[in-house]
Amino acid sequence: MSLSLAQAKNNVLSGLTVAFALVPEAIAFAVIAHVNPLTGLYAAFMMCLITAMLGGRPGMISGATGAIAVVIVALVVQYGVQYLFAAVVLMGLLQLLFGALRLGKFIRMVPHPVMLGFVNGLAIVIFLAQMPHFQQHGDWITGRALAVMLSLVALAIAIIYLLPRVTRAVPSALVAILAVALLTNLLGIDTRTVGDLASIKGGLPSFHLPDVPWNLGTLRIVFPYALIMAMVGLIESLLTLNLIDEMTDTRGKPNRECLAQGAANIVTGLFGGMGGCAMIGQSMINVGAGATHRLSGVVAGLGLLGFILFGSALIERIPLAALIGVMFVVSAKTFAWGSVRVLGKVPRADALVIVAVTVVTIFTDLALAVLLGVVISALVFAWQHASQIEVSTRTDAQGRRIYELKGTLFFASTRNFQNLFNPRDDPQQVIVEFGRARVMDHSAIEAIDTLAERYQKLGKRLQLRHLSPDCAELLLKAGGMIESNAAEDPHYHLADDRLG
Repeated sequence: MSLSLAQAKNNVLSGLTVAFALVPEAIAFAVIAHVNPLTGLYAAFMMCLITAMLGGRPGMISGATGAIAVVIVALVVQYGVQYLFAAVVLMGLLQLLFGALRLGKFIRMVPHPVMLGFVNGLAIVIFLAQMPHFQQHGDWITGRALAVMLSLVALAIAIIYLLPRVTRAVPSALVAILAVALLTNLLGIDTRTVGDLASIKGGLPSFHLPDVPWNLGTLRIVFPYALIMAMVGLIESLLTLNLIDEMTDTRGKPNRECLAQGAANIVTGLFGGMGGCAMIGQSMINVGAGATHRLSGVVAGLGLLGFILFGSALIERIPLAALIGVMFVVSAKTFAWGSVRVLGKVPRADALVIVAVTVVTIFTDLALAVLLGVVISALVFAWQHASQIEVSTRTDAQGRRIYELKGTLFFASTRNFQNLFNPRDDPQQVIVEFGRARVMDHSAIEAIDTLAERYQKLGKRLQLRHLSPDCAELLLKAGGMIESNAAEDPHYHLADDRLG
């Protein structure tokens, strides 16, 4: 897609802003994972650049993330960083397999309440991730140091919110970072900087195979970590893709994104990075600035590499307060405030899902939170539909009892289905009308079979009528357990007669 000069400028400036925002988080996540800060910075550079070029969602930013960092801590502590690199490579291979099997589309099945809980949980996580910057040597900063830092944070936030009222020629977040940096350096204000976290000076990452024994023993060690990392990374990436789709009213390509994430992680593992996935905070910065083209991600990746190679001395002088202010604004804009207002208006089950996913995201991990939300939503759906199966009865001119079934027959509704019939009091011939009902799974077939046996033991005959083609096929594939009498409705398939 061609870019106008104005769009190119916007994407370049937004990419530079994202590059600034990637630095402290990459360092912080590397510290969490007990690896060298450059391991996190290299991962951020490679993930950002490769997914920007190959991914299924232009404008989305990937890098080293906390979701991956917390998974790999135990592996690094117990076995060392080389096993981490091996796990990252395997993680990428699993993601490539996931994309090749075209499983990314299943992310569309995540219910909206789960999405709300996801963004709310991550918004709070982004906010809480800034709190360690207010600590020094394990203690909270106080007094003048705290006052200065809070003042600079407030200044950055004010610039981000107020500048767009004057001009949108440049991203307000970039102006905030540069303005706070210039102010502190020109006035000699003493405050914590990026350099207080760690030095970002380094060279180009070099290729090397992970220095581990290439045998089944190593595979048994790294595979569980790689699998969890792959799932966590894909879930966060695909949910972020969904969120940006909604924000931009466009449609990304989830399977392509899975492939890009996999390729990026393989390269990252082979070049000494800690792995990563999509980053909702930096993606929100980018998309919020209107940068929805691949150029912004490419600039962010190359900009971060430039910081490492040539600009470390300048970048290390940027006040942490400026970057904290940017991330506070991202947190506030990410949080779905409307979900709080509707908690008392939506069904209780949906409200429960929103709150549960939010809380679990904060205190455990994203994959577990999303899985929990989907399970709760599925159980609620099953319970509601299980109670909606009903029947009306009548007797035709031939003296046959006709049950007109309405609803969906599946594993959760089979008990209610059995209770709808009274074989002992019914006549010799009974017909079940399925014109307004659906047979969905094997449990439904077993329920029909059980019902037929109840009638058979009493010497009575059960027929099914007006089955839809797919329902009739389902019964045929199950072995033809029941008779489906389609004489009065030739449009439907016949099921074999087992009851005589």
